[in-house]
Amino acid sequence: MMTECLDGRSPGQVAPAAPHGVLNVSKPAGWTSHDVVAKVRRLLQVRKVGHAGTLDPEATGVLPVLLGQGTRLSALLVHWDKEYEAVLCLGRETTTQDAAGDIVRECPVHGLSPETVREAVAQFCGEQQQVPPMYSAVKIGGQPLYKAARAGKTVERQARPVTIHHIEVLTLSLPYVTLRVRCSKGTYIRTLCADIGGALGVGGHLSQLTRSRVGPFHLDRAWPLDDVGRVEDLFEHPGVFLSLDEALADLPFVVVEPSMVGKVLNGMPVSDADLWSEDRREASVETLIRVKDDMGRLLALGKWAPSTSYATKHQVRMVKVFTETS
Repeated sequence: MMTECLDGRSPGQVAPAAPHGVLNVSKPAGWTSHDVVAKVRRLLQVRKVGHAGTLDPEATGVLPVLLGQGTRLSALLVHWDKEYEAVLCLGRETTTQDAAGDIVRECPVHGLSPETVREAVAQFCGEQQQVPPMYSAVKIGGQPLYKAARAGKTVERQARPVTIHHIEVLTLSLPYVTLRVRCSKGTYIRTLCADIGGALGVGGHLSQLTRSRVGPFHLDRAWPLDDVGRVEDLFEHPGVFLSLDEALADLPFVVVEPSMVGKVLNGMPVSDADLWSEDRREASVETLIRVKDDMGRLLALGKWAPSTSYATKHQVRMVKVFTETS
């Protein structure tokens, strides 16, 4: 009787080659983001794997996993906005601002009306300053805050700007309030829940969290972690995988002449006279530009700069070079 590997393959069977890009994975509860990366690396037999946007261990939902040269995009993709469904438990504060912490204060909530709760929630829409929680990976003085917190220490933290693009109450059954939140990077949903509880005067903590969207990735298209590596056409399902070029589709692009591809891959600038075409979206000198060949393959990221030649006005200087096939 033939046995199978844990990922569904027969012994000795090689996993299909994984393209470079970003995979939409559904993270289960109890797994750290690092755990997910390690499992995807093993299942797909890809050496370079990372992620864009950490989820707390007990949180579930969309975790963009970076494959191959996709790991070089992490600093760009963390700017994707995010959407969550969060369950706020009012009347109970914890040390970690979520259900994993010890209870430090309890307060009755029977005096709160649904209208009062909704009004308090609505006040948190827009730009605001948020103090990172002690139990977080934010580093102060070179040390993550959670290490100080575990040692029983409290470190002074500076508030950071975040933006809540949209927040609404989905269901309300006190002490529980289910929220939908769309926010910028760096927003701590458990801190948001604690702050809402504070504004209502009864305290609160995050009871449950699901990330329903990150940028173009939606939870209903996310691939279950246990199924990664078992399906050969994993990368053919809509909404599951983005190539490097697709992941950066918000950036304008230029297409270089075939004779210029070698120069681009060697990190050399190309003048506007060497471009076959360009995206007409407005791009300043600070805007990153996708540099592609005539087959649509992403070669590099660059920026516009003044030309060093009298024959042309502008050139594209390379900032990051990669090819999807290398």
